[in-house]
Amino acid sequence: MTSSSFECFGVRVDGLRLEDVIKRVAEATRTLWIVTLNPEILLEARRNIAYRDVLNRADMRIVDGVGLLAFGRLRGSRPERTTGVDLAQALVERAASQGQTVAFVGGEKGIREKALAHQTKRFPTLKGIQTPTGTISLTGQGDEQDDEARHRLSLLAPEVILVALGHPKQEFWISRHINEFPTAKVIVGIGGTFDYWSGAVPRAPRWMRTIGLEWLFRLIREPKRFKRIVNAVVLFPVLVMVDAVRGRHRSIPMDITS
Repeated sequence: MTSSSFECFGVRVDGLRLEDVIKRVAEATRTLWIVTLNPEILLEARRNIAYRDVLNRADMRIVDGVGLLAFGRLRGSRPERTTGVDLAQALVERAASQGQTVAFVGGEKGIREKALAHQTKRFPTLKGIQTPTGTISLTGQGDEQDDEARHRLSLLAPEVILVALGHPKQEFWISRHINEFPTAKVIVGIGGTFDYWSGAVPRAPRWMRTIGLEWLFRLIREPKRFKRIVNAVVLFPVLVMVDAVRGRHRSIPMDITS
C-alpha cells in the first residue's frame, strides 16, 4: 500500500484524513502538537533552517493546501487534505461533546471574542476561554504581558489550545511553551481561522474549496493578499520543481497510516 507521508523542502508531511487526525487526538496520552502545512509555511521553512527544524518537532504536519496535496501525489504518495479551519472546527465540536475546555489564543482583539461567541452559539455546551498574547517576535519570544497571559492560561487548564498568531510566530511560540500546558491534549497553530469564525473574512464556497480555487476567491475578496497568493500558487510549484531537479525531495517509507 502507498504511504500518505512525503517530504517537501526538508519537512516531513503527514497527509492524514481529518478522521485519522481526530482519532490520534482521542487516543493520545500526552499533548499532541499539530502543524497545518501550506505552501507559505513551507516556503519559509525552505529559507529558514531553524523554522524547518521546529516544524519537524511537531507530532503531525497535515496538508492544508491544494498545491501541497498535488505535490504529494506527484511524489507517489497518497495524502489527503485536512485544512486548519476544518481541523479546528472538529476539535471544538469534539471538545463540546466531551466537556473539555478550548482556549482561543492570539488573534486580533474583537476578532477572537467574536470567534468564541460564534462557536459557543453553535455549541452551547462548549467551555471556551479566550486570551490575548503579548508582543511576540518572529521567533516566538514574548514580552512580560505574554508571560502573564501564558501563566493565566496554564491555570485555566484547557484540554485544547488553538493558537492564532500566524506563521512562523505560532509554531515558534508553541515549540517554546508547549510544556507549560500539561492539561492540553492537543495544541494547533490555526493562522486566520478566527477571522473566518468571527465573520470578518468569508470563506470560499465549498465547490471552490473542493476544486482548489479557494485562493482565487480570497484574491477577489482581498486584493492586498496578491503577494501571498502568488507565493503559494506560482513560487511554490516553481521551487518544488527546482528542488526536484536537484534531488532535494525524497519519499517517506510506508507507515502505520498507509
